[in-house]
Amino acid sequence: MPHIIIEFSSNLEVAIDIASLAEAMHENAASLDSLPTGGIRTRCVARHIYRIADGHPDNGFISVLVRIARGRSDEEKKIIGDSLFTTLIQHVDFVFKHRPLSLALEIQEINPDTRWKQSNIREYMQERHTRSGD
Repeated sequence: MPHIIIEFSSNLEVAIDIASLAEAMHENAASLDSLPTGGIRTRCVARHIYRIADGHPDNGFISVLVRIARGRSDEEKKIIGDSLFTTLIQHVDFVFKHRPLSLALEIQEINPDTRWKQSNIREYMQERHTRSGD
């Protein structure tokens, strides 16, 4: 864990390289000591039905939800949020300067008592790492 969910208004698909944004956010998360690479999942969801502020068709939004397991201090969460939000802002700065755009990022802790999961990705990562001799 964490999961990075990037939700955006579909009118931004022509203005922003969303795949590149997802890659930048994912790589940033992987570079942070408090986020284990094997648990990072990044995904994007275009919203085709939305209304923003006065409803003008140029209005756009990007909302990032970072879901993490409990146990990190407020200071660690602030570092995570600051780092990822900076990446978001840098990635869309050229669009932000030329059109109405709302950006948000929120960190949400997941309650382990109400979450079920199963994954073997870390084992495969370890196997690949061992085979490559790194």
